[in-house]
Amino acid sequence: MPSQPPSPAVDPPAAAPPPPAAGPATDIPPWPVWTALAAVALGIGLGGLATILVDIVAHAAGASLTHPPPAVNIIGDVVFDLGFVAAALYLASLRGRPGWAAFGYRPVRLRLAIKWFLIAVVGYYGVTAVYSAVFHLHGSDKLPSELGAEHSTAALVGASVFVCVIAPIAEEFFFRGFLFGTLRRLGVRIAGRDLSVWIAAIITGILFGLAHTGSAALQYLIPLGFLGFVLCIVRWRTCSLYPCMALHSANNALALGVNQLNWNAVEIVGLTLGSWLLVAAITGPLSAGQPRLA
Repeated sequence: MPSQPPSPAVDPPAAAPPPPAAGPATDIPPWPVWTALAAVALGIGLGGLATILVDIVAHAAGASLTHPPPAVNIIGDVVFDLGFVAAALYLASLRGRPGWAAFGYRPVRLRLAIKWFLIAVVGYYGVTAVYSAVFHLHGSDKLPSELGAEHSTAALVGASVFVCVIAPIAEEFFFRGFLFGTLRRLGVRIAGRDLSVWIAAIITGILFGLAHTGSAALQYLIPLGFLGFVLCIVRWRTCSLYPCMALHSANNALALGVNQLNWNAVEIVGLTLGSWLLVAAITGPLSAGQPRLA
């Protein structure tokens, strides 16, 4: 029988390319850069409108517009912060339903979180101490007296929950969860190096400092801006919002306990730990099932 011609060789199927390594470079949200500026403008508008509505309702109930009670001021501050959260959620939803991981709600290794928490603490308080010495700052930054933390137990509880729990959650969500991630898409390259992270951190830090213009003395806006920058670096290196919220909450608890209430170390530590538990209870479920990137 005539021999059969050899079958042509068949190349094995090409292996699928490996998935990109997880890390800070992959922790960039999908919404476009223009939404960063839009979120700031929309957040100011929504927050301002919500605050006006609170004042109108309070005045209708008999509260003074010129000297409103602490409860009205605290509620006004809460709804103002929530206006920025709503703005970020709305603009992010324009590109589809965003997952919580895109905002930084991801689990993080405890050792990594502690490492960058401590680096941030040393860096922030060290630079702030030098700044205070160079510019001869006097006194200490205090929370607005309108919150009434020194006048009644109810006002103290309300101010503590807002300052140490709600503000860290809302502000970290907007500034580090939405704004910083969005600005990282700028694509700024100098001498072949991508400097988008640093540019985004600087811009976010400046905006974070300016956002406290009405609640902090002018001389403390620069340290607050630097804190905003440091928190961006923590967010970048850990790929998670949780260490940022922890540091933000601890810093506010320290400011409230030392500068406003003259509490001792045990009381301040108790306030910090209690605030962390509430922050974890509120935001912890948002990271359930999310992969760890760092």
